[in-house]
Amino acid sequence: MQRKTYKGINNNKERSMLKLIEGVGKVIREDGYTGLNAANIAKKAGVNRRLIYLYFDSLDALIETYVKGKDYFVDSEGNAGQLLKAPETATSRDILENMLINQLDYFIKNEEWQKIILWQISERSQVMFEIAEQRERLGEAFFKLAEQDLPGKDVDLRAVAGLLVAGIYYMVLHAKSNDSLFCGINVNTMEGQNRIKSAIQQILANAYKIKD
Repeated sequence: MQRKTYKGINNNKERSMLKLIEGVGKVIREDGYTGLNAANIAKKAGVNRRLIYLYFDSLDALIETYVKGKDYFVDSEGNAGQLLKAPETATSRDILENMLINQLDYFIKNEEWQKIILWQISERSQVMFEIAEQRERLGEAFFKLAEQDLPGKDVDLRAVAGLLVAGIYYMVLHAKSNDSLFCGINVNTMEGQNRIKSAIQQILANAYKIKD
């Protein structure tokens, strides 16, 4: 009878790493990004802070691991990257429309990602810079695909997409921070969210329209 290999050390390591990653989220939710220090994260995680450097090498690496797991455009539950692997019948317009609508759904439900975006636009950070660079690489893959659908068309799709992404960020953050209307739209309601989704579809339809 074959003896089972003891895996206690590996299991303990994985548990501690997960606790630390979750600890980053707890700090962001409860204290904001200004509370992201080793002592605070370790306290929330219920582990010794030395494990941060043992398992992640640095505090920034731990935070980056957490942020990557939450960022819709890098590697998140929203899974934006998977949309680029859509069936060959899908056009870049279909892909971009789905990405933006999913972004709205994901962002409005995820308080931690809302605070991460606030951090990104409020303070220069090497972690946030590297995450932004990864988003840009993903975006570049999409725009190369889109160029095949818009040969010779006079439309700046990068600017259109940029305004839509930024608009989603701002309208959601405004609604969540102030609980108030924006241009008469309540983004905290399903009716308001559907109006934004319809506007996204209309803007992209116009951007992709081929003139005779």
